[in-house]
Amino acid sequence: MELWMVEQNTPGYSVNWKIKQTLYRETTRFQELEVLETEELGRVMVLDGNIQVTEVDEFIYHEMIAHVPLYTHPRPREVLIIGGGDGGTAREALKHEGVSIELVEIDPSVVEASKRYLPQMGGALDDPRVKVIIGDGIEYIEKCQKKYDVVIIDSSDPVGPAVGLFSEGFYRQVHRVLNEDGLLIAQTESPSFNRDLLAGVNQTLKDIFPLVRVCLTSIPCYLAGFWTFTVASKRYDPTGEIRRAGLDSGYRYYTPEVHQAAFVLPPFIKAILRE
Repeated sequence: MELWMVEQNTPGYSVNWKIKQTLYRETTRFQELEVLETEELGRVMVLDGNIQVTEVDEFIYHEMIAHVPLYTHPRPREVLIIGGGDGGTAREALKHEGVSIELVEIDPSVVEASKRYLPQMGGALDDPRVKVIIGDGIEYIEKCQKKYDVVIIDSSDPVGPAVGLFSEGFYRQVHRVLNEDGLLIAQTESPSFNRDLLAGVNQTLKDIFPLVRVCLTSIPCYLAGFWTFTVASKRYDPTGEIRRAGLDSGYRYYTPEVHQAAFVLPPFIKAILRE
């Protein structure tokens, strides 16, 4: 008997994924967590019925959310990741010499499941340069007295425990904990299905930071196709010159050329950002 997972994107749009087996399932304090073996995507992590990462294409998301800000900043040292409990963003950030990483993940089960079933990502969380903090990222930022060069908001969709990570109050707290030349990057969802969220985050960040830029990529496993990341910076423009020192030629997606091209937006996305 064939097993299929139905992933519902909107009331009128869903996709079916053929499942070989269920490797892990847990109802945590925060969400429904599953690790599945799929026909097309390899092992995948699913939260509340939505695929978060897959073995096949996770490198696109993680290389972009990590390397865009870390090559924009000329000397990144202190890095804070909010979310990112699968470890993929930490893995990419560790490729930058001299970085020290703190990662705040609300759900310890995500960390443990990734270490066990997705070690190509979760293995980075055992690196001594990564300090994993189990807790609420919003509360952590509110109480934090440390300063960071780069803050990476690697959140899940804006539902459940992640809702507050898209709020003005949270962004203002992030601004407070950034150094004078610090910057943040956040995943800001689909320009096709989350227009209001993208436009709202863009305007909110413009009220707080002098430089705000949106970049675009495509994540095959995400039903929306196009996916955005928003960079908010106190000093450095991600569309300008970037640091080339230490550039790893072994990336599977990120290059300086891809970095620059990602900020060239089609007219329909520019229109969303003007709304």
